[in-house]
Amino acid sequence: MELRTYAKHRGWRWGWILPCLLALAGVAHAAPQAPVPLDAATPQLALAPHTRYLHDGAGTMDAPRAWAEVEAGAFSALPHTGAAFGFQQGAYWFHIPLQNRDRTQPHWLLVQDYPLSDRLDLYVRYADGRVVHRSGGDHLPFDARSVDYRYPNFMLDLPADERVDVLLRVQSQSSMQVPLTLHTPQAFIELSRDAQFGIGLYYGILVALFFYNLVLWLSLRDASYFWYLFHLSAFGLVLMTLNGLGFEYLWPRSPWLADLSVPLSICLAQIGMQQFARVFLRLSAVWTTGNVISLGVIAFYVVLGLASFWLPYRIATPLASASVFLSIAWILTVTLVAYRRGDRSALLFLLAWGMFLLGTGMFTALAFGLLPKSFLTVYGVQIGSALEMLLLSIALSYRYAALRNENERIVRRAKLQLESQVLERTSELRTALEQLETAHARLREASRHDALTGLYNRAWFRERFESLLEAARTQGQPLSLLMVDLDHFKQINDRHGHLVGDDCLRRCARVIEGILRGNGALVARYGGEEFIAALPGIDIFQARELAEEVCTRLREEPIRTRGPAVTVTASIGVHAVDTGAEHEDAATDLALQVVDNALYAAKSGGRDQVRVADR
Repeated sequence: MELRTYAKHRGWRWGWILPCLLALAGVAHAAPQAPVPLDAATPQLALAPHTRYLHDGAGTMDAPRAWAEVEAGAFSALPHTGAAFGFQQGAYWFHIPLQNRDRTQPHWLLVQDYPLSDRLDLYVRYADGRVVHRSGGDHLPFDARSVDYRYPNFMLDLPADERVDVLLRVQSQSSMQVPLTLHTPQAFIELSRDAQFGIGLYYGILVALFFYNLVLWLSLRDASYFWYLFHLSAFGLVLMTLNGLGFEYLWPRSPWLADLSVPLSICLAQIGMQQFARVFLRLSAVWTTGNVISLGVIAFYVVLGLASFWLPYRIATPLASASVFLSIAWILTVTLVAYRRGDRSALLFLLAWGMFLLGTGMFTALAFGLLPKSFLTVYGVQIGSALEMLLLSIALSYRYAALRNENERIVRRAKLQLESQVLERTSELRTALEQLETAHARLREASRHDALTGLYNRAWFRERFESLLEAARTQGQPLSLLMVDLDHFKQINDRHGHLVGDDCLRRCARVIEGILRGNGALVARYGGEEFIAALPGIDIFQARELAEEVCTRLREEPIRTRGPAVTVTASIGVHAVDTGAEHEDAATDLALQVVDNALYAAKSGGRDQVRVADR
């Protein structure tokens, strides 16, 4: 549709003609913003540094006037918080000029990395004056999106070497967050695949926790487990709503439910959290006044949840979001009071929920524009909720203690009671003990591995290495050590960011383990960007060949990350352990020191090489 045809269709008013003519005539005219170049080297581009915006507080500005404001230079660069403005009235306009220099890629996908915006209107103006208009947001059916994805998105046709101006209008009663990213279709497929896998894994953990605690609640009939399940379910609904999954899978054709689910799920989650804290901390016995206030807080969320069916979204959602700060503060208050009054379990409760509450607070602060959008502010809730596994172990410990005390009372009264009662209590105690041992076994296994790379950690490596050293001494077999250090890794973090650095660490760990696994190696992350491997039955010559293969593989295969491809090299020290030493501790320390010296020699000699330790 040409611009004049578009104007006729939209019904321009004469009141906007004069500003347009003045802008075109050069009155208060600003130099046009240079277009953002797109090429094959940048398949994914965050647009915040290139975006300029204008706040239309009344929400009455139409596209012709917005184009005139663009030409007049009235748009401003984004603030330091990025495209996160909190709860605001009116509409926001965003302008980004683009120039596609990749002739092989005419299609690009524009994604708003926030799922709760009500209405988006996209205007794409081409060099010939043609303007294309498209709409999106959760006030339209889900299938109106260009790609079936939880975030609003638009497919853009960008002719090669031609300036294209993108103008986006966003109006929403939710938090105004408009982080925009441009992807090639292939880059978006890879990103969405990884994101969906991570989300699926997280919700799989939530479902497993739900059924695990459901069995415990059915077995123990403890009210704290019921309220834990209630909070877990409501919190899962909150995350599904805030991540856009609810609109994608549960109510794709109901904008009313899309709006209602936000304040309602927040209220349900807070009811579960407050009630769980009240029961777990035994507030009715520890602090009567605090117990009454907690019941009042719960009643407030019940009323607000019911009122959200009738209250306008622009009132219910900010009110529910802002009240989260008070809810968190109150839970911390009752926990500290319970601890000061002698309840030692309150300290464990505070440690278990501290990161979870912090993540919830950061996400709420992001909604109000108090914090910028980042990995921690967006995913802090998910990270913190992982600590609930520790809470489960603590609850099982206390349940075991309670059942043990009850069993002791039964034993003291055994001469006065029936034997069947003793057997019943003993059976309950055995079941609880088995559950506790299972939970502790899982924690022990998790403590042996490095969370980022999946390799063994340093403490477990040292413990296993002593066993390998004893076996090598007994069997008369050689034992070699490799210590690997990634070269200039700090520069990778500084240049590309820690997320890319983490991707590099994981990929390097897989390369090292893949080469050495077939030789029965014990591979661990030694610390930072250092890895260590013990090779039983491998002499110094074979160990050097394996080390050279690791160096070559890392050097010749650049690592594909969520950002650019990164080439990583490594310096490696190799040492044949003296299995004749009599004291294991001294032999272990000496072997680690010698291989570390060889690694230092490799780094001092220019890096990206292998050095064998002198005996």
